[in-house]
Amino acid sequence: MHQQVAVLLSQIEIELKKLQLWSVVPPSAEALASLAPFCCDTMPLEQWLQFIFIPRMGALVEGRLPLPVNIAVCPIAEEAFAPLTEAKLGLINRIADLDQLLSGKRIQQSARC
Repeated sequence: MHQQVAVLLSQIEIELKKLQLWSVVPPSAEALASLAPFCCDTMPLEQWLQFIFIPRMGALVEGRLPLPVNIAVCPIAEEAFAPLTEAKLGLINRIADLDQLLSGKRIQQSARC
């Protein structure tokens, strides 16, 4: 499963880059220290994905450490990236794929492609 997670994390990164949502400038230390879910009070979701979620999940994969089993990022992604365009659906679907792989549940309102 670790390899599947690594592939999905890479695909999420690719989708963020395709949408020009990948940043070369990291958030401030204060923004990264947020205790709010998804750091929603200090940064947009794409920055949380890039600077917190992908690196932390990547570290779990690299270390072959236990992966989360109760995860649901897709619902907040659908809200954060609304209105959903065809281009954004690729990103939403990869996030939903990761949720489903880890938790066994797919909570996705938008159409799958």
